[in-house]
Amino acid sequence: MIRSFLAFGITLLLMVCVPSYGQDMGKRFCFEFYDNIFNVEFDQSIIIDAPSTLSDTSIKQFYKDIDAGSYRNVVDSLIAYKEKRQLNDWLYYQLVRKVAQQVSPKAENYNRYTLYKWFLMAKSGYDARLALAGDKIIFYILNDEDISDIPFFMIDSKKYMTLNYHDFVKLDLHQNQPVPIDILVPGASKSFSYKVTRMPDFKPENYFTKELNFNYHNKEYYFEIKLNADVEKIFANYPVMDFESYFNIPLSKETYSSLIPFLKKNVKGMSQKKGVDYLMRFTRYAFLYEDDEQNFGKEKRMAPEETLFSGHSDCDDRAALFFYLVKEVYNLPMIALLYPTHINIAVQFSKPVGVPIIYKGKSYSTCEPTPQSNDLKIGQVSAKLKNTPYQVVYQYEPDNQ
Repeated sequence: MIRSFLAFGITLLLMVCVPSYGQDMGKRFCFEFYDNIFNVEFDQSIIIDAPSTLSDTSIKQFYKDIDAGSYRNVVDSLIAYKEKRQLNDWLYYQLVRKVAQQVSPKAENYNRYTLYKWFLMAKSGYDARLALAGDKIIFYILNDEDISDIPFFMIDSKKYMTLNYHDFVKLDLHQNQPVPIDILVPGASKSFSYKVTRMPDFKPENYFTKELNFNYHNKEYYFEIKLNADVEKIFANYPVMDFESYFNIPLSKETYSSLIPFLKKNVKGMSQKKGVDYLMRFTRYAFLYEDDEQNFGKEKRMAPEETLFSGHSDCDDRAALFFYLVKEVYNLPMIALLYPTHINIAVQFSKPVGVPIIYKGKSYSTCEPTPQSNDLKIGQVSAKLKNTPYQVVYQYEPDNQ
């Protein structure tokens, strides 16, 4: 029995490779994956035609045919690359997508492309499943994380998130109840995680420079930060996860080294509170504001590097960036305060500023990283939020405390 629930509401550069074709040799695929080259040979036995029509029978036959072929080299190459490059599951899935794109381009045959993605993920050990919603193939995967903007399915009390929902955003899964395809893939039992705790390395020459500036105490500060367009592609279909997951997505190496040392240099000699005030105002005034509905047409929480990349950002995005900057520069305890239509950050100092926020016996001072009608100082809350209830959705405690 399968039940569906809706929660509330790359650039590819082909390399010069020596292709091998033939009934016995198969095909070799070679492409850039961020700062490295991934290449793999597909044996002819796993170059399978797409089902002419999607059905339980045709999909099972596809699996039977490809499972009988020599696929192990492809899967072993993928897993070895994942382990060597320390790819989180979400980045590993981007690699699998690129391999599937090489074998069966998405634009030419979406169903075949999806079947290859599913097969490679399942053979990599993930509990990946397929279902049919009318004539649409639904690809979902075991995941127990807090994700709020894509459908999930409950199967035997386990939650499975829809990995390809971005391709069917207008599909009503209540009206088109997915019917699972019962295929048992030996060893496919791992849960998939969307958490990104390590960004991939990018080629330094693929970065571009973006200028940022803001005024602090009548002095203009200018920054030239290095950004990479691949970051936007990585998070293009990234779901709305819990705040802890977003706040802790790190910057890529070049972006980090172009920003964090300069911020540390600029706050050197300042008191801790003044330095945090500097970071608060940088986050508040160095970027243009626009809410997600205007910017994206939907709710989207951006990782800190996405906010640096984007032309516009809202309170969720600035809270994540401010949290990350305070963590990297001062590593202070913090909490995230979620209001009905806003999110704010409060920082724990040795002595609180203004009216403190008391949480679990500790005092925190609010730091508003989003532009407001008044120029709020540390410890001040906008008039419209003073009597508004909030929820603490994340508490950060440094390891050394």
